[in-house]
Amino acid sequence: MATEKELYAEIEALKKKLEVANNRIKTEKYGITWLDVPEAFEEESENQLPILTEVKEKAIKNEDGKPTHILIEGDNYHSLTCLNYTHKGKIDLIYIDPPYNTGKDGFTYKDKRIIDKFPDGTTVPKDSPLRHSYWLSFMYKRLDLAKDLLKDTGKIVISIDDNEVANLVLLCAKVFGSYNQVAILPTVMNLKGNQDQFAFAGTHEYTVVFAKDISKCKFNQFDLDEEELEKWEEDEIGFYKKGANLKSTGENAPREKRANLFFPLLFDKETHKVNHITDEEYELIYDKETKNFNDDFIATLKEKYEELGYSFILPITSGSYMTWRWSRKKMLDEPYNIIVNSNGDYTINKKQRPELGDLPSKKPKTLFYKPVYSSGNGTNQLKNIVPNNSFKAPKPVDLIKDLIQLSTDKKSTVMDFFAGSGTTLHACLDLNNQGYEIQNIICTNDEGNICTEVTYPRSKNIIIGYKDLKKNKIEGLGNSLKYYKTDFVGSNNILSATDEDKSSLAHKAGCLLSIAENTLEEIELSTCYQLFENHKKVTAIYFKEEMTEMETFLEKVEKIDKPIALYLFSWGNRSEFEALFDHLEHITIKTIPQPILEIYKKIYNIVTV
Repeated sequence: MATEKELYAEIEALKKKLEVANNRIKTEKYGITWLDVPEAFEEESENQLPILTEVKEKAIKNEDGKPTHILIEGDNYHSLTCLNYTHKGKIDLIYIDPPYNTGKDGFTYKDKRIIDKFPDGTTVPKDSPLRHSYWLSFMYKRLDLAKDLLKDTGKIVISIDDNEVANLVLLCAKVFGSYNQVAILPTVMNLKGNQDQFAFAGTHEYTVVFAKDISKCKFNQFDLDEEELEKWEEDEIGFYKKGANLKSTGENAPREKRANLFFPLLFDKETHKVNHITDEEYELIYDKETKNFNDDFIATLKEKYEELGYSFILPITSGSYMTWRWSRKKMLDEPYNIIVNSNGDYTINKKQRPELGDLPSKKPKTLFYKPVYSSGNGTNQLKNIVPNNSFKAPKPVDLIKDLIQLSTDKKSTVMDFFAGSGTTLHACLDLNNQGYEIQNIICTNDEGNICTEVTYPRSKNIIIGYKDLKKNKIEGLGNSLKYYKTDFVGSNNILSATDEDKSSLAHKAGCLLSIAENTLEEIELSTCYQLFENHKKVTAIYFKEEMTEMETFLEKVEKIDKPIALYLFSWGNRSEFEALFDHLEHITIKTIPQPILEIYKKIYNIVTV
């Protein structure tokens, strides 16, 4: 139970937040306002220093020259905090599929206030009075952290549905600026429609797209399938191709079966358009009382209209009169949907107009759809890779691949901090097999064992290969993977970090530094120094104040022939050890832990005096 002093401190903190909120309401003329609900972990993380530690036994290494990807297990708030040091301004694209807040999708929120309902991280029900405030508080902190990770040319792409799309757009406008809104794309995931939904059968979700700076970003276009496009022609209405013959076939085709569907069409040889006889003439073709056709009158009509320059076309098969598939009214109403072909005889066909997704378009349409985007595809893909999983509604790989292709260059860094089932990594691996060079960073917690039982197993299987549900052997896509967890060091507020806290941070910062330099392979660790490398450079870290192993460390650094990112312990922003390395030209010297602390202070809005 909290002490009186602790309760008083919490009440004062809430008062301060309320004062800030009231001031914001008074000064902001347009935007989104909600009850900003503090999250239970905030106090803990504000009084410790987040770091990343590697789970070495889960690393997957391939010597195939393809990128090494990063999986971070932990609350994505803490992951984003660490990444603000390692990847500030380095990300080309962020794609996320956050909780939709449906009341049934497992969205939880840890309310740290002194209340007697929903304080413990349980699922937020649809009837909770704070349902939208919880979600907005949850998303705002994370989007605010994510913004600084993007390059100036970067974009963020977010999947969402009706429950929060309006709030999300306003929230993104608050974080990124309304002028950086690129598109809100209805994205068809179920063309038949969800019949369980109230009033309307839902076919789509939304894809919300914002830029870091819309004046600096660009988007790609789809590659057209020229062979498919050549099958289509274009008229004043749009694209079409020849569809079914409009002359009836089968046992009900003879005119005696359906007298109302027997009538002539008048083809104008100059305009190539279909015209029609008058209503009075149409009524005289068939005598409804005697149920006989007036063939003499039809012959007279034929002679009359041919003298006027028309081709008089009747539905005839092997010398017998048949009927049309379309009524005369439909023929009159839709002349633009009729094709007349003459090759000795005349054939009448309908114009088949493109259905949703039929016609390839170089520029992506604002209604985002391909048959492969079906949500069922995502479910089947995941079941094939990780059988018996309980993950609901994974995104289909082709949807994410298209979003990446449209939003990035072939060599890029893509991030997903709601990794879920790991579809984004799967999409990146597929693209890397098609000439791309994408490094992917994915973050997820392990609530409900999602990382342990879904995200990591899927990632491992698609990298090394697996057997699908039909026992077919599926070859792995290659690439490599590093697995990290969020952790904490220290025991004081960031602003009040002691020398002991700073020493602990420096000692445990190796993974942060190796990720920042993209030198992910650890090659040596001693009690005072640590070395990492990739095929191009080395990261060398001396993380102790003492000189105990400096001589050995210096000798090792001198033998390295690659460029070196050299990190030296310092109580400030310069190290007293720097002079020892003056004779080396291929090094860049940086200090720890002060630059890390400065990033963290900015994140937590702590003002230094």
